[in-house]
Amino acid sequence: MRPSEDFLAARNSANALTIAMSFFASGMGAWVVYGTAELGALPSISWWGVIGYSFASACPAVVIAFLGPVIRRRTAAGFSTADFALQRYGRVAQVFVAAVSCFYMYIYLVSEFTVVGNVYGLAAGDGSNKYTNSVLVPVAVVTIVYTSIAGLPASILTDKFQGALVLLLLAVVSIAAFAMPENKVTPSEFAKASKSTWAGVQAAVSLFIAILAAELFNQSTWQRVWAAKSTRDLRLGFIGGALLVAPVMMLFGVLGMVAYANDPDSYESFTKLAYLSFFDIISPLNQAWYVIVLILVTALCASSVDSLQNGLAAVLSKDLMANKLSINWSRIIVIAFNIPAIIQALEKYDVIQLFLVAGLVCAFAAPALFLGLIEPYPKDAEGETAASSDGKFVRFLRTYLPPTELGMMLGAISGFSAVFVLGEIYDVGDAINPYTNKVYARKPWSAFWLVNGADCALCGTQTMVTFIVVPLVSAVATVLFSLLHIHVLCGGDVHRAIEPIIPRDLWGLLTEDEGSEEANETVEGKSSDDAGSIEEALELGSKTMGRA
Repeated sequence: MRPSEDFLAARNSANALTIAMSFFASGMGAWVVYGTAELGALPSISWWGVIGYSFASACPAVVIAFLGPVIRRRTAAGFSTADFALQRYGRVAQVFVAAVSCFYMYIYLVSEFTVVGNVYGLAAGDGSNKYTNSVLVPVAVVTIVYTSIAGLPASILTDKFQGALVLLLLAVVSIAAFAMPENKVTPSEFAKASKSTWAGVQAAVSLFIAILAAELFNQSTWQRVWAAKSTRDLRLGFIGGALLVAPVMMLFGVLGMVAYANDPDSYESFTKLAYLSFFDIISPLNQAWYVIVLILVTALCASSVDSLQNGLAAVLSKDLMANKLSINWSRIIVIAFNIPAIIQALEKYDVIQLFLVAGLVCAFAAPALFLGLIEPYPKDAEGETAASSDGKFVRFLRTYLPPTELGMMLGAISGFSAVFVLGEIYDVGDAINPYTNKVYARKPWSAFWLVNGADCALCGTQTMVTFIVVPLVSAVATVLFSLLHIHVLCGGDVHRAIEPIIPRDLWGLLTEDEGSEEANETVEGKSSDDAGSIEEALELGSKTMGRA
């Protein structure tokens, strides 16, 4: 079987509503029953944590609404930001971005499978692991089968139905839960659970950076950029998806606050656990409601898993097709990711902590990659730099400071190193699961687990400082190393400096085709010469905000 480009990219096929529902369904995985509900049930974090998590989950869609049209035009024939890295930097950068993307999507898979296994165990009343394989294997197999047969179009199509189903079931369950007399709380009881704290603000800052950085490497989300019919559909679709995500996340957070307000002593003594607060809320409901919740969680899981499977395949598909290799290799790799993800789900990782680890990895990679939107001016036929009407600041950046592949990689390595330096400064100990006492990692790797001695990995100044410092180090180091590369190693010749470390056509993996006319239909009159500049990204952002 040799799939077409439509199978892999669904290029120019989805309208704004389809993109909105697809982003919502694929982004609202089964983990949402833990995420904001847990923060809502922690009074030390409460409102600001819930607000931060909710809007941080929506924020990537807004950012991609700004950057998506730029990346799409810059890499018209691509499937993912790994293809953008190849086009802008080179082969080394592409492999690096692909590795970070696969790591994040693998963590996402583990999180999804962990939540579903736990939920089925809780519904059965014994909390055992025996439900993990019996539920997760069918979910993984079914999603692999239909995405292997029909590709990204199948994922987008099922997202529309799954998204509508999730909204309906969530509304019904929430109304039923709030209507139960056992869940009635007084204003004073709710006030004790819903506090505004500095710790909550710190958690919100950490979440914004972590989720934004991580989602910029979620290739299942970026696939929707190329799938959109037009730039207008892309912008409206992603902003619409963001408007769906935020209130749903807020709802789960409020459910967590109500659960804590109902029985604060049990939560303070850890008789009840904050991450299970959603299930405490629905516990008064009869058994039939648990069936509805299981359908809800399974639909959430399937909508995320099929998108992640397509995203994993997209990282490799362009090179496989260009080199006339079977796309089945990408399918084999997708299966290879699912098997250990199901096995690791048995370890019952803390889901929020898993996402924070992935977020920290992406935080040192994201600035280095997306600073590549600053690109040098092209040369004209006489070999001279083309004239430009850009403002002074943008002209300065494009003339003297466009990042190079060497600068990008050294910048990312610097951000990576900053994690260990901060771990030593804070004297981080071993990372241990608070529920099972399993050791996740020992020093110095435990620094990535954000061990801070606080109530949770999100809490405290240490986590917030780490998430601020790491991407800043990566960004500054990328600029400085690129500057040295251009002006010291290459004598100020920026066009020589931006040449890739390894030739892009190594082993003939990259074709000369940069995209068909159909792929470029949404350029809307703009020249490809300036399609990747920072100024254009800012211009697109201002237009989007104006329309919104």
